[in-house]
Amino acid sequence: MAVIAISRQVAALGDEVARELARILGYTFVDRKAVESKIISLGFPAEQLEKYDERKPGFFASLAKNRDEYLDYLQTAILEAASEGNCILIGRGAFAVLESVPNLLAVRFIAADSIRVKRLMDEFDWDEKRALQRVEESDANRIGFHKSFFNLSVEDPVHFHLVLNTGLFNEHDAALVLAEMCKKLITRELEKAGNQKIADLLTAQRVVNTLIFDYKLNINFLRAVINGPTLTLHGVAESPIVAEKAVVIASEVMKDKEVLSGISVVQDFKAYP
Repeated sequence: MAVIAISRQVAALGDEVARELARILGYTFVDRKAVESKIISLGFPAEQLEKYDERKPGFFASLAKNRDEYLDYLQTAILEAASEGNCILIGRGAFAVLESVPNLLAVRFIAADSIRVKRLMDEFDWDEKRALQRVEESDANRIGFHKSFFNLSVEDPVHFHLVLNTGLFNEHDAALVLAEMCKKLITRELEKAGNQKIADLLTAQRVVNTLIFDYKLNINFLRAVINGPTLTLHGVAESPIVAEKAVVIASEVMKDKEVLSGISVVQDFKAYP
């Protein structure tokens, strides 16, 4: 019925609620390790993952070409999982990647700092100082991650259908609330429209991957948008020849679409190292 994207603060019971919700609904829970493995299997270097994965990239990492490559692989991993349907994705901006999908249920879990600190102390046998440091570091990294890759504030509730304080719910009760929301909000019509939207997003992302990874075209911030019979490419290239080549290749890949160029040409633009 739905694709559920969960955003969570550290120690806000994100994984625990997701697992319980998956059990109640009979959904697949796509956890952190599954997404990591998929990103690496698609071609992203495992040794580079820790620079970007749910953390704010450092100054030089934010300027490196690996940053854009990570985002392309991440979006592919999320869209491929969502295309299977009836799944729960946790973290990594899945709610942002899937924001235009009609049958998306986007949820954020929060809890008071004092509760999260206590949970970490109990789970890892940490002292209060270490637990509080972990909370502060994780919050800063996740805020920075979403700002860097999606240009949004993950703390803004407007991005979610529901923000749930897990200091007031145990994982079972929280999961029941979400299961009921799915039943009430996600209709067959929304599911059908959502499946088509995910298919279009995934197809568009695969066109981007072909241009960047297979043909190694120097187009930065490249993205593709499918709108009915057309596919439009957006990005920044250093020459009109590169932009034209992208359109030719995309037209060969997408023979059933009219391919248009929205690529900006900046002749003194230098690709990331």
